[in-house]
Amino acid sequence: MLDNDLTKVVSADRAHVWHHLFQHKTLEDKDPRIIVEGKGMRVWDQNGREYLDAVSGGVWTVNVGYGRTTIADAVRDQLVKMNYFAGSVGTVPGAQFAEKLIEKMPGMSRVYYANSGSEANEKAFKMVRQIAHNRYGGKKYKILFRERDYHGTTIATLSACGQPERVVQYGPLTPGFVEVPHCLEYRAQWDVEEYGRRAADAIEEVILREGPETVGAICLEPVTAGGGVITPPEGYWPRVQEICRKYDVLLHIDEVVCGVGRTGEWFGYQHYGIEPDFVTMAKGVASGYAAISCCVTNERVFDMFKENADDPLSHFRDISTFGGCTSGPAAALENLRIIEDEGLLENCTVMGARLLGHLNALKDKYPVIGDVRGKGLFCGAELVADRETKVPLSEKLVASVVAECDKRGVLIGMTNRSLSGFNNTLCLSPALIVTAEEIDKIAQTLDEALATLSV
Repeated sequence: MLDNDLTKVVSADRAHVWHHLFQHKTLEDKDPRIIVEGKGMRVWDQNGREYLDAVSGGVWTVNVGYGRTTIADAVRDQLVKMNYFAGSVGTVPGAQFAEKLIEKMPGMSRVYYANSGSEANEKAFKMVRQIAHNRYGGKKYKILFRERDYHGTTIATLSACGQPERVVQYGPLTPGFVEVPHCLEYRAQWDVEEYGRRAADAIEEVILREGPETVGAICLEPVTAGGGVITPPEGYWPRVQEICRKYDVLLHIDEVVCGVGRTGEWFGYQHYGIEPDFVTMAKGVASGYAAISCCVTNERVFDMFKENADDPLSHFRDISTFGGCTSGPAAALENLRIIEDEGLLENCTVMGARLLGHLNALKDKYPVIGDVRGKGLFCGAELVADRETKVPLSEKLVASVVAECDKRGVLIGMTNRSLSGFNNTLCLSPALIVTAEEIDKIAQTLDEALATLSV
């Protein structure tokens, strides 16, 4: 049983919990924040203070909002009936969710279960490496990743990380991962008319430099998340697809943030008419009500692991212990039902347009906003010290805007400790259930916070 004495809870947290992404020296003279309850778009801390959550649990996760009793009930009922069995066999919710998910992903066909986004991406990386050995004598093993993109916190996924500050102090990294240039037109590397195509062509240049016979896959976010909420420029994705097919490079789309409705489609890549070989997902799959991630492949990739079947090492030799837990797919099934029945994809599109409209109005009002970007309920505002030169606003000042919103009861996010000198983008990603009134409140609060800046 949980002890509801919050004084004891705070004491236990301070004494024993090692929090993510946190310098604990700062807690020596103050209490940690404990989030004790959530309902809809709002959460409450141990002091009873209410916050409007504009970041879906802090990391783009709680897509359908807090307090969903039907998801909790689905998980409870499933766990009582059958809680777990290793993924070498099937379970009822595992089969049912896989079928339902594939219905949303034309061209894809197979679901491999794991329990975090980092792990889902690791599965895809391992598949690429094994394909290289089984088909190409081990030569086609390199995996490309993009500057500013992020794919996870394990050593292999950090090896594919385009955010240097997340990587520092964790080397030596895994060999065989190669960076390609970012596609942020606001900070364009080339002065050309067709920037999107030029940014994609830079990928081809890297492939040719490395040798096409050595490059097995490229892993990209459809919209870059923690690297600055970067929406791809026109012409980028069709050219990327063309390049991948030209050089037989498998296309891996990391939908850990964008997937399951965040951009107004079921998946971010579906805005751009591309056909991936791998799609990985996690956060919004069950809206944080259970741990689940998926590495989804097309049948072409799946069939590669049927080749050389007489070889006892030819199949995908991998296991994710908690990929066999039934709570994840049970929660995910109900999560999908809610999104469908409540029209949340449509709401995401409408409310996302409203949020972008507010951000653009704030850009007209405050020169400190250099650029506004977004897709659906996934929006960013890049802050600059000077709009003409585009000199980034300091991370400290950007953090002060986040803190001012916090003081006013609205939780927003920012790029932080990721990109040296460029941790200057505010991030807004409210749950897909957000109302017009709540969008207006978020914008009003951000307006008040920006007014406190002295630049």
